Amino acid sequence: MDRRHLLKASLATGGLMGLGGCAAAPRGAGPGSAPVFRDSLLSLAPIRATTDRIFDLKVCLRPFRALGPRLDVEQIGGAMVVHNYGHGGSGWSLAWGSANIAVQKAMSTSPARIAVIGCGIIGLTSAITAQRAGAQVTIYTRDLLPKTRSVRANGSWTPSSRIALTQAAGPAFGALWEQMARYSWKTYRSYLGLAGNPVAFCDQYALSDTPFQPAVHQPDPSVQGSYETTGMPQQNSEFGRYDDRIRDLMPRAETLPEGATPFPVKYVSRNSGMFFNFTELGQVLMREFYGAGGKVVIRQFHAPSELGGLPEKVVINCPGYAARDMWKDKAMIPVRGQTGWLIPQPEVNYGLSYNGTSVLSKSDGIMVLRAPGPVRGEMNGVGDSNEVASRSETESAVRVIERLFARFPKASA
Repeated sequence: MDRRHLLKASLATGGLMGLGGCAAAPRGAGPGSAPVFRDSLLSLAPIRATTDRIFDLKVCLRPFRALGPRLDVEQIGGAMVVHNYGHGGSGWSLAWGSANIAVQKAMSTSPARIAVIGCGIIGLTSAITAQRAGAQVTIYTRDLLPKTRSVRANGSWTPSSRIALTQAAGPAFGALWEQMARYSWKTYRSYLGLAGNPVAFCDQYALSDTPFQPAVHQPDPSVQGSYETTGMPQQNSEFGRYDDRIRDLMPRAETLPEGATPFPVKYVSRNSGMFFNFTELGQVLMREFYGAGGKVVIRQFHAPSELGGLPEKVVINCPGYAARDMWKDKAMIPVRGQTGWLIPQPEVNYGLSYNGTSVLSKSDGIMVLRAPGPVRGEMNGVGDSNEVASRSETESAVRVIERLFARFPKASA
């Protein structure tokens, strides 16, 4: 089954479920409306991009649903179950906003105790949000945060990355998405400036040897007929784009004059992007959870009926991609993404994208990934559930950056 048919199947099964991430590239952009950059030549430390500096590979399966995250409520035995999963490539970005919606539903009966299933970023933020609402919380999970799929993700602020299909989710989803994105943005603001920089900003550069081209949605020749007859949008990019709804929060890219940076390319744009240092942020969140009296029970569930036997009678269900099997949610399909990690360079405090490859310097390493784009397409990884890392994929990406910095001015090294 090809990838577009998988998305079509996701839509078909998702329609029965009702409305009820990993490794997206850091945002690079073409020319924006910001003032032209007039500073003197930037001083940027070069990235030591060689394949022998690769020390880790990670594969993430983004839990994508055509209709967007599942946030409905159902009764399982004696338990009220609030679902909170299926965030595609936007889990880290939308976690707090999604948790806020789920907890509001969970607290509608004013429970003293709440169970949370899963300890990825969606489960952990749901648990902390429930604590802040006054509930005693127990997390039931197979793995703690460092071993979850969440920590194999990209960890950049990408709130609309593979979050839904535009026409499948419908016009009402945009307002829901905006609510989640704004709440998350505001909450992450409180983690800026803490020791270890659990949440941080850095400049991110889009580099090109040819002029930037504006994004134009062309009809996809592989999809014949209307949306009503095919079940798929007739754009090359079927995934929803909602970033304009929060344009006031997100700075616009600025085009830099040729020669204003040491990058050996003619066309450069710059933006500021938020990202998450997983190790530091994970520790901060776990300390907050335990400090508020939270408990963790290591347990693996095999059927939804088991939730009805928990001592807590209100459950927030945050299993991520595991929901496909446990909840038989065939509306969910995997979108594979792989990141490679180079030895950390604290002196490198920026990210870049060039020739289909993206790089972001974080506290625990320099993340390198082959990014979706006009050539590889957003369908890359759709329907691929292979969690075995490919070293050759990362080596190919690293060599792109190595060749770029081989042209870097020696005086900047």
